[in-house]
Amino acid sequence: MLKEKYGIDIWDEATTEKFQKTLLDWYDEEKRDLPWRRTSDPYKIWVSEIMLQQTQVMTVIPYYKRFLEKYPTVKDLAESNEDELLKVWEGLGYYSRVKNMRVAANQIMEQFDGEFPSNPKNIQALKGIGPYTAGAISSIAFNLPEPAVDGNLMRVLARLFEIDLDVKKQSNRKVFEAVTRAIIDEDRPGDFNQALMDLGATISTPKNYNPELSPVKEFDRSYLNETWEKYPVSSKNKKAKPVTYFALIIKNQDGDYLLEKRPNKGLLANMWTFPLVSENQLEKSDWKRIGQETYEVLNNTDIIMIQDIIKATYHVKTNLSNQINGVVTHVFSHLKWTIYLLDGVTNSVNLEIPDQCEWVSEDVIDDYVFPVVQQKMWQEYFKPTLF
Repeated sequence: MLKEKYGIDIWDEATTEKFQKTLLDWYDEEKRDLPWRRTSDPYKIWVSEIMLQQTQVMTVIPYYKRFLEKYPTVKDLAESNEDELLKVWEGLGYYSRVKNMRVAANQIMEQFDGEFPSNPKNIQALKGIGPYTAGAISSIAFNLPEPAVDGNLMRVLARLFEIDLDVKKQSNRKVFEAVTRAIIDEDRPGDFNQALMDLGATISTPKNYNPELSPVKEFDRSYLNETWEKYPVSSKNKKAKPVTYFALIIKNQDGDYLLEKRPNKGLLANMWTFPLVSENQLEKSDWKRIGQETYEVLNNTDIIMIQDIIKATYHVKTNLSNQINGVVTHVFSHLKWTIYLLDGVTNSVNLEIPDQCEWVSEDVIDDYVFPVVQQKMWQEYFKPTLF
């Protein structure tokens, strides 16, 4: 089917066995020493795989260790307090991942008596687990010959077999999974998947790829045919939509900061940030972002309008400086935020701020769960200056 429908010519049995041995021999010698590779516990492997999504290995290691100290079992995770859970995850971003893990942990407790399921279909039925993660857990923890195909693996396979399919197109994943099933080592499927992952992470990289250094170059058709620069075939990502905000850094008479907890659904759900006013809320103004990295001063009309928004939304009468006190950019998968920091003070007393807001002292800041973008704002606001 792969040959007839997609033009992918899989090796014969002898070549496949030789490839498996060559790849695994290299892996046994050169594999990265990572904490989640010292266990076959499906729970711990699951934690690592979720953390590794869109996050670099070296960033994950300390989070992985702290997480398992706090939640060593599925039961501990299922019974976790969400705010404490988010605090442990703070800084990794994509907070829906860990919220889904908590839901999945409860599924395991309720549907599988607390035992992590070993059937790939049952694993994939857990909240937040897709085909890649299910394949990784199945092969590594349960030694099942299941493919664990992500973008990294697709890049390696595309070069090995000169596969002319767009790796960004979701429907093509099934083809790469079929290729993996055809060549996977059934005796060591977990090591095989991880060996391909290591190959993609260390040698068959997106950039600065040197195929002559690959331990499996004799099997690499794109290397043998000198076509490796063509692979993988990949459509361009959609450009992140630019969005502009003003972050309101408002202090009361006690020196406490006004913070707002975001809604429990949507982007940065249940995270704490400075109050944010979007550029769209100033549509009656003639203010326009001019495309510079910094914007130093707002005019009085815009300052008055922002102060009116603060009073109407947060019930706080404040005096804002029209001087921008820093700028932060943060890119989500589909949005690029540009945030201008504005200082404000209020002399009001007995302020009836909304329920989702609190006045927070610097002394207890660490008790709150902040997304990465808020951490950037703190760092920008408190960074030392020469004056």
